[in-house]
Amino acid sequence: MRAALLAALLVTLGAASAPRLTLTAHVPDVVESGIARAVGVPAPTQLMELAISLPLRNESDLRRQLNALYDPANPAFRQYLSAAEFTARYGPSAADYNALERFAVAHHLQAHAPAANRRVLDVEGTVADVERAFHVTLRWYRHPTEGRNFFAPDREPTLDLDLPVLHISGLDDYVLPYAHLVRGNPLGSDGHPPTGSGPDGNFIGSDIRAAYYGGSALTGTGQSVGLFEYAGYNLADVTKYFASVGQALNVPIVGVSLNGANPNCRVPKCDDGEQALDIEEAISMAPGLKQVVVYVGHRGESILNQMASDDTSKQLSCSWGWDPNPTVLDPIFEEFAAQGQTFVVATGDDGYHLKQGVVWPADDQLVTAVGGTDLTTAGPGGPWQAEIGWSYSGGGPSPDEIAIPAYQVPFINAKNAGSTKLRNVPDIAGDADTDNYSCYDLGCWTGNGGTSYAAPVWAGYIALANELAAASDRPPVGFLNPTLYSLGANSKYPTLFHDEVIGFNGKYYAVKGFDLVTGFGSPNGDALLKALVSGH
Repeated sequence: MRAALLAALLVTLGAASAPRLTLTAHVPDVVESGIARAVGVPAPTQLMELAISLPLRNESDLRRQLNALYDPANPAFRQYLSAAEFTARYGPSAADYNALERFAVAHHLQAHAPAANRRVLDVEGTVADVERAFHVTLRWYRHPTEGRNFFAPDREPTLDLDLPVLHISGLDDYVLPYAHLVRGNPLGSDGHPPTGSGPDGNFIGSDIRAAYYGGSALTGTGQSVGLFEYAGYNLADVTKYFASVGQALNVPIVGVSLNGANPNCRVPKCDDGEQALDIEEAISMAPGLKQVVVYVGHRGESILNQMASDDTSKQLSCSWGWDPNPTVLDPIFEEFAAQGQTFVVATGDDGYHLKQGVVWPADDQLVTAVGGTDLTTAGPGGPWQAEIGWSYSGGGPSPDEIAIPAYQVPFINAKNAGSTKLRNVPDIAGDADTDNYSCYDLGCWTGNGGTSYAAPVWAGYIALANELAAASDRPPVGFLNPTLYSLGANSKYPTLFHDEVIGFNGKYYAVKGFDLVTGFGSPNGDALLKALVSGH
């Protein structure tokens, strides 16, 4: 009997300790191919911050659920799940997440606060501990195009853990995240004098609200906007902005730290340009918000997963680009959709030239991509007058070879020259020309632009829609794309959007209807708000 028990124990231990590959790759192509030359090794005591992701369960059922949630003819239309319901149905099991935590502790990796939805575990450890835990050797390599060194593993990681692990983020820094803020020409890159009420005629946030909403009844009351950030913000910059434009700041701003990141931007070594403008633009569009939650971290998976796990903000905005990995992030985007969270992402600011026009994650099927326009108003603080596609608006077919979603297929034609095989970007747009006024880096500046501005403006606009929905006891609008493309086929389309028919981003032209510079265009006041709420 003892011999049998010992044999069984040895089998169990052997199964638990057999190294197991993750479900995704981690070695950059330039390392695997030998293009990047190894130039050294990191210090064994150097600290590293990682985010370990587990896969969802019951994904085929989740996809059926999402189809029902976004089908107006289905009784389940917009009957969203709570975060707790999503976790119970589709999240990793508590047993698997606990096993991952025990694995981290056993390998001297300090775990941060666990995620309520059990999708991501943030850990910290030394290079030596990370190498032992995942059976890799970390090296410094010379970057082939950026004139810097980067670190990466020499092989794919394996874990002595008998459960599937989706990804380990933070094992390399080959691609650095970057914001889409453009600081530049105060006259606007497309050449016409700006018509805003800020210094030098630049637009301030209230000008954009007047142009795209034009009313006063809706202010975002009861709504929360969540902002994705890779760095912290300086609250003094935000308060300076609202004081300088003569607008009261009554919206609480809450910082949430992930991966040990500091949500406070440290003075004097502080660049909070992207972070501050995101806050300023979202609040300007929806000045009665319940709060703005600024999620600050070092790993995209951690930031996005906390947004989903908290589920306190039904409108989320991101104006950053980073290394594409749809396999890792799509489960989080699916959770957003299942919970009725709207996620808008800036497309980038180099026209078609940078990475063929689109910066991840804007080309993912499960996000709403926001391109850029050049707006003209009837005067300072006045209504919308005219708008064209911005010449630097990121747009085009997916460079990451993401397949075209079914909702987009009917809109591709010879005029817009979109791809019939790949996801086309953007879906919508907003002012991005360099004629915007913002305060950041301890000062206030004119001549700012980029799709960085368009994304938080849309997040604020969706807050108005969700305020309207709540007032009529309706659910939030959720994932925008199914509704957007339905409205794009509606005879009322010209009354819902400002359709830009002039503009060129280096390869694609703005044309009537959907195009690869501005998507369907910018929002047109109450009409679009009401259509988004009704779903048709």
